Amino acid sequence: MKAIPAPRRAPLLSRLLLKRRGVLPGFGLSMGITVVYLSLIVLIPLATIFLKTSTIGWSRFWEIVLSPRSIAAYELSFGASFAAALINAVFGVLLAWVLSRYRFPGRGLVDALVDLPFALPTAVAGIALTGIYASKGWLGRWLVQIGIDAAFSRLGVVIALVFVGLPFVVRTVQPVLEDIDLDQEEAAATLGATRFQTFRRVTLPALWPAVITGFTLAFARALGEYGSVVFISGNMPMKTEITPLLIMTKLEQYDYAGATAIAVVMLTISFALLLVVNRLQAWSGRRVSR
Repeated sequence: MKAIPAPRRAPLLSRLLLKRRGVLPGFGLSMGITVVYLSLIVLIPLATIFLKTSTIGWSRFWEIVLSPRSIAAYELSFGASFAAALINAVFGVLLAWVLSRYRFPGRGLVDALVDLPFALPTAVAGIALTGIYASKGWLGRWLVQIGIDAAFSRLGVVIALVFVGLPFVVRTVQPVLEDIDLDQEEAAATLGATRFQTFRRVTLPALWPAVITGFTLAFARALGEYGSVVFISGNMPMKTEITPLLIMTKLEQYDYAGATAIAVVMLTISFALLLVVNRLQAWSGRRVSR
């Protein structure tokens, strides 16, 4: 009489353990460290802003955030940040195209200069831009002659934000351009497509998610910029005063509740705009993948 072999449970048990543990080892520990780190660095500091603002009451809150000076600062900050990000989205793609598609003398120097706003202190950038675009500066003297005041105006704010946001677009678009297969562009050219048609129908759809990402990063960077703007803007209330400067002014006046109230508005609007842009980026990425 033959003995009945025991059922093979080892493979089934190993599969269940792998399914329970997941693909990556140490998920529970790594997730716990991630949550603690984000809480200490992001969530808790942001929560204190809301807690401090809650001490002033709704009537005082609306009085602060809807004052004419605050609204003027919002309009300048968001408007200048959007304009600067849009300018960087256009010229950043052009610069990334030149750096990735052409070889020319001094290309390494130009490529290094793109990262200069990352390493340069923002205060130094603000002083340099003010010296260049002031009425007696190298470029400002010529702009004044045609009726354009770059320094100590809203245009100066946009110039400073363009300076600090350009690397985000270039460094986001450049790797995508280098990974695009040139055979597709050459095939479009052999089929009779013009250069503009090839760029619009072949290259741009592949670049679009990267362009939106670079635009988002440049926009977010411009919203919180302070050092490079504070010198070239002139800091005139109701005219060239940005929201970060208004917050600093209230902090210097020991109006901590007023500063946090304006910070809450900036945080809420910025998060909503970034969420919309990220949704748009995900939608465009799905379209490209199809």
